[in-house]
Formats: sequence, structure tokens, C-alpha cells
Amino acid sequence: MVKLAFGSFGDSFSVGSLRCYLAEFIATLLFVFAGVGSAIAYGKLTSDAALDPAGLVAVAVAHAFALFVGVSIAANISGGHLNPAVTFGLAVGGNITILTGIFYWIAQCLGSIVACLLLKFVTSAESIPTHAVAASMSSIAGLVMEVVITFALVYTVYATAADPKKGSLGIIAPIAIGFIVGANILAAGPFSGGSMNPARSFGPAVVSGDFSENWIYWVGPLVGGGLAGLVYGDIFIGSYALVPPSEDYA
Repeated sequence: MVKLAFGSFGDSFSVGSLRCYLAEFIATLLFVFAGVGSAIAYGKLTSDAALDPAGLVAVAVAHAFALFVGVSIAANISGGHLNPAVTFGLAVGGNITILTGIFYWIAQCLGSIVACLLLKFVTSAESIPTHAVAASMSSIAGLVMEVVITFALVYTVYATAADPKKGSLGIIAPIAIGFIVGANILAAGPFSGGSMNPARSFGPAVVSGDFSENWIYWVGPLVGGGLAGLVYGDIFIGSYALVPPSEDYA
């Protein structure tokens, strides 16, 4: 059962909430800077127009490491979402209000845009690489790919960080979250780009001015994240006799 709650402006504009937005902005900026920067660096070091297997691994590892760090540094302040799909999935499970979630989205997208602007400036890049579906795939196939891999990401977030019975798993949550993102990029990178994160795709699209397929990286991750929140929150957490509020994502 969906547990969406709108929230209040008083809560969303409290000092604590403003700190959360700043934490999401900084952590997302650092994550996107490393993630997009790894793709730019690969292009700088090679003359290949497309990623080869080694380049795919390098980009996947960079994203995994950067997300692990990003979640870790923001977890005690904002919960370490760094991703509108994660925020939406947690909202579906009643872990964050819609209003506060919207401000999380704004902070995350601004962090991504600033990261890409900084990359464009410091690397003198002519263009910022954007996510796109492979020429051999249809937009619908790319969309489904993003739904599946984002479901895996948000499901992992719930299981390791948002589940009130997580126990010691909460300690390794950032590692698990980073690992699933790296693994999903290895699996989906050559096909849909392996975004799983609307903010991660939105920043490069804004800076490059290319929004041709950006809708895929909003619809797919939000659907996948919402489904994960519904499945884990309703079937597993909802089956507990008593569910105390999660301190990580309250």
C-alpha cells in the first residue's frame, strides 16, 4: 500500500531540512563530478568513440566508488539519497514526505548541473557525455532496462538502509549501494547507459543542451524506484507487527 504523505512547509523549511538539502547538493555534486569525469577522462586517454570493455569497467568502478563515498558522507545528515529515484522510492514507503522530497530533487539536480559545469570548465571539454540508448535498442527497451536496474538499486537501499530490521546491515549499506550501481552499469552501460538516476542524467543534458532521450532517464528510474518502494515497503516492512520509524530516512 502506497504511504505517500505531503508534509508541511514548516518541516520542509526547518533548519534541519535545509541542512539535508545542502548535504544532498554537495554529495550529488561530488558523485556526478567523479562519474561524468571518469567518462571524460576515458575519452581523453583514448581515441575510441565508444567505450571498450576496459573503459566500461573503469566507468562502472568510478561510479561505484563515488556513490559509496557520496552515500557515506550524507547518510547521517540527509540519508544519502543522491538520486531522485531513491527519494521517490522512499517516499512511496512513507520514509520521506512529498514536499521534502521535491526539495531533495531540486538539490540533487542542481548538484549535478554544477558538477557538469565545473567539469566543462576544468577539462575544457567541448561536450559533456550524456546518457543515450544504444542504436540497436528501441526507446522502450531502454526504458525497461532502466526500470529493472533502478528497481535493483532502490530495493538494495531498502534492504540495507531503510528496513527497520536491517541490524548490522546498515553499516555496510553504502558499500552495497555502490556495488549494485557498479554492477548495473556493467550490465546496462552498453545498452541504456546504466543511469538509474534522473539527476545523474539531467545535469549532463542541461550543460550539453541535449535532451533528446532524457525522458527515459526520468520515467524509467522513477517507475523502478517506486515499484521497489511499493514491493519492499508493503510486502516486507508492512508485514512486521510493529514498524518503528527509520532514523536514516525520517
